[in-house]
Amino acid sequence: MSPVIESEEHQALRAAVAALGKRHGRDFAPETLWDEAAKLGYLGVNLPEAHGGGGGGIYELSVVLEELAAAGCPLLMMVVSPAICGTVIARFGTDAQKTEWLPALADGTRTMAFGITEPDAGSNSHRITTTARRDGTDWLLTGRKVFISGVDKADATLIVGRTEDARTGNLKPCLFIVPRDTPGFEYRPIDMELRASERQFELTFDDMRLPSEALVGDENAGLLQLFAGLNPERIMTAAFALGMARYALARAVEYARERTVWRQPIGAHQAIAHPLAQSHIEVELARLMMQKAAHLYDSGDDAGAGEAANMAKYAAGEACVKAVDQSVHTLGGNGLTREFGLASLITASRVSRIAPVSREMILNYVSHQTLGLPKSY
Repeated sequence: MSPVIESEEHQALRAAVAALGKRHGRDFAPETLWDEAAKLGYLGVNLPEAHGGGGGGIYELSVVLEELAAAGCPLLMMVVSPAICGTVIARFGTDAQKTEWLPALADGTRTMAFGITEPDAGSNSHRITTTARRDGTDWLLTGRKVFISGVDKADATLIVGRTEDARTGNLKPCLFIVPRDTPGFEYRPIDMELRASERQFELTFDDMRLPSEALVGDENAGLLQLFAGLNPERIMTAAFALGMARYALARAVEYARERTVWRQPIGAHQAIAHPLAQSHIEVELARLMMQKAAHLYDSGDDAGAGEAANMAKYAAGEACVKAVDQSVHTLGGNGLTREFGLASLITASRVSRIAPVSREMILNYVSHQTLGLPKSY
């Protein structure tokens, strides 16, 4: 099946999720929508059937998130719980970890946050200072994380740390499942101006003791396991951004058709119509790259998916910011009122340029990895 043309199954999934989103709308209750989406099988559509999931891939999960966002009711934790954490555990977790977590992540009864960002490391994952050292059969984890979504409600957090390589002495990535009630696991909310149902948190832990079974997969394959989760994160962030852009454009187009100032709808004027048309084109182009990235990832091409996922996230972020800006501008003063539901997207759309990786770091990635240009750092 070509990535450009969706199957009837995908079209049906898209239509069904769109109908669900339309029922909930912009003033949705996140927990109610989460529960309903879970009961319909949408939250675990990418997870293995053997563990209660839908047996699909990131493509199907991105369809769900995009359509919910296009209806004005995106679920941010979809990016984290089933896409990052569920994928990593499904691919690399032990049988016990899969049995314990995947069915619950699939049916939405449990959620998992993801902790990678640190205050002093920024986008440089090689500077992560959260370290894990062995103490008998246990692990002791010490570190600090920032901008971690939904920790207060998540049952556990998948923490990215580093262990010392016994042969080289170098630090290498490793991942641990840390239940929220683990002694020594401390979290506090970060005061954000961004209005969102999921709060952001700072995490701290000092020699937090974890059992050996907290380690996900092979401690010597941490980097591979980490990127297995980061590519879906970028694809899903693109889906989130594109859905937001579609929501904004739909509101603007509807307004431009109906709003009449000089004997005809303002949408008849090219100064209004052309920027909206341009935004629509940019959104569609970004969607194609997102679909390509999802197909590459689901086919097992991690290297190809890495390049495409970064490009998709970049393109979607740019398209989203421009679409929201033009939509608000189309409505003028009405674009800043709560009635039309666009003003809050001005801030939210910027997130798609910043998180989980900035557009500048994506440009670095493409210039180094794709074009072969030398690094400046």
